[in-house]
Order: sequence, then C-alpha cells, then structure tokens
Amino acid sequence: MGKMQESPFKGKTGLVRLINAFGYSLDGFRAAFRHEDAFRQLVLLAAILIPMAFIVHAAPLARALLVASSLATLIIELLNSAIEAAVDHTSLERHPLAKRAKDMGSAAQLLGLINLAVVWGLVLFG
Repeated sequence: MGKMQESPFKGKTGLVRLINAFGYSLDGFRAAFRHEDAFRQLVLLAAILIPMAFIVHAAPLARALLVASSLATLIIELLNSAIEAAVDHTSLERHPLAKRAKDMGSAAQLLGLINLAVVWGLVLFG
C-alpha cells in the first residue's frame, strides 16, 4: 500500500503554521460575524452571560461551567455555519443529504442552547 498523499493546501510547520492558523481563525470569526445572524446573536448573548458568570454567587467550578456552556454555543454555531457553507458551496439544489446535514447542524445548536439553559438554571436555582 502506498503512502497516503497529503493535501497540496497543507501549509508550513512549527511557529509559522501556528501564526497562519491564528490568522485563519480570525478570518473565520470575521466571516461568521459578517455573514451569520445567529452567530452575532450568540456573541451578544455571550457578551452578557460571560461577565454575569463572574458576578453571580457561584463556586469556581460552577462559574467555569457557566462560561464553558456560553462558549460552547459559539463553537457549535461556527461548526453549524461551516457545514451550511460547505453544503451550499457544493450545490444550491435541494437534496435530502444536504437537508440532513443542515438539520443535524441545527439540532446540535439546539442541544447547545438547551445545555446553556440547563447549566445556568442549575447554577442559579440549584
């Protein structure tokens, strides 16, 4: 069996790779903020909830869960938006597999939001 061929788009290694990856991440944040209403709404929610996590009376671990659950919704939305963009790039035609991929991304975000509500509810109301 031959050696697996790497993508021709693979970049540098070491520190240069880390610097490039950081730049690509910033590009991703900018694209999500510019093109995705849901991401902007979740950024606003996180901008409210994360500072609140440091104001509410909670143990350090509970506080960490409040912050993590808020950040998780942003992470899930970035992945959901990436799935949608990749599907739309492939084809704008309606297809059952494209719908399935988009619906699954949406379901992941729904679970993330339920998790956010449950964690905040449990920390605040026991």
